[in-house]
Amino acid sequence: MSHPSPPSAHDRGRSAPTLSDADWGHPEPLAVSSAPAPAYGSGSLADLLPTLAAGMGVPGMTAAIPELTAADRNCVFLIDGLGWEQIKAHPDEAPYLHALLAGSRGGTGRPITAGFPATTATSLASVGTGLPPGAHGLPGYTVRNPATGELMNQLRWQPWTPPDAWQPYPTVFQLADAAGVHAAQVSSPTFENTPLTKVALSGGTFLGRLTGEERMDLAAEQLAAGDRSLVYTYYAELDGAGHRYGVASDTWRGQLMYVDRLVQRLAEQLPPRSALYVTADHGMVDVPFDEEHRIDFDEDWELRAGVALLGGEGRARHVYAVPGAENDVLTCWREVLGEQFWVASRDEALAAGWFGPPGEVDERVYARLGDVIAAARDDVLLIASEREPKESAMVGNHGSMTPAEQLVPLLEVRS
Repeated sequence: MSHPSPPSAHDRGRSAPTLSDADWGHPEPLAVSSAPAPAYGSGSLADLLPTLAAGMGVPGMTAAIPELTAADRNCVFLIDGLGWEQIKAHPDEAPYLHALLAGSRGGTGRPITAGFPATTATSLASVGTGLPPGAHGLPGYTVRNPATGELMNQLRWQPWTPPDAWQPYPTVFQLADAAGVHAAQVSSPTFENTPLTKVALSGGTFLGRLTGEERMDLAAEQLAAGDRSLVYTYYAELDGAGHRYGVASDTWRGQLMYVDRLVQRLAEQLPPRSALYVTADHGMVDVPFDEEHRIDFDEDWELRAGVALLGGEGRARHVYAVPGAENDVLTCWREVLGEQFWVASRDEALAAGWFGPPGEVDERVYARLGDVIAAARDDVLLIASEREPKESAMVGNHGSMTPAEQLVPLLEVRS
């Protein structure tokens, strides 16, 4: 790819290249191998439900997180957007959660990892199916549908795509229910019939309740409803506050205080022989609103060159090149973004274990991944102000492999 003129300092908030920079070059880009890939197979969200189900005797399940002790009744409370580092940083707002940190992950005091990208649709699919993104096939916020060539929003399920074809594997809840375990999901009624719920969390009984308190009480009741029970419950509003106001805001801290009380309410109602696990789908980082921290794809001629579709989100991009331009796009993106983003080709990302254990990606998923994949290391975003105006205006963001986004709690309370 030719570059008739170097980018200006205004374009990207960096010092303008000088003649002393050979060919207007940049320092060495971040090595793909330096990205902290998720702990698939031993300590990721995808390993949680299989470990719990194995402890209840569900056939075909493997106890992949060895630190966890089996229980007859297991409840997973997933709090959207509550990263490990956010709990550590807010002991006053979350005293109950903070007190559980030392016992996280079976008493080791360690977190688990979300998976890549660290985003809701991907993480919920990993939780519910027990599979990494390269297998379940929801590897990002938006990805290309190879059958149509269009971007598919996997959170909102737009445009419509047959759910069973997009994600054909059974959920752990379905397998547990078939094995005689009492399986239930307690969440907002809004989510009962969504395609994402169908492909990621279906199986057993869905019970919709509007308030957090109602969900906690009903989750405890559902745990007691069987000799062996697997119950999932969910709270989304913390994530919404983070996106809109940031994790440094009073609104977010107020939501965290409420979440802390919800966890304690559920923990105090656990029936005998129960284990409660509090986890999250991702953490979050606040990104300043300036040109240095928010690079606008829609205004950057270099980054747009040779790109047919831009997928993913600001901190975890899937880049789909015009046929034949894949290598040029990879080279350009590394030159422009490589000091702040891990930039990899599809095959490099797979070999590095970003989407699952190396060598383990379903054929149907391979072409959904970007020709180029960019994951932010620094507190920066690659926004698209015209294509994605709402997403580009968010204060709090997530998606990449930094500790603030990737590390999630596995807090435990047992009765």
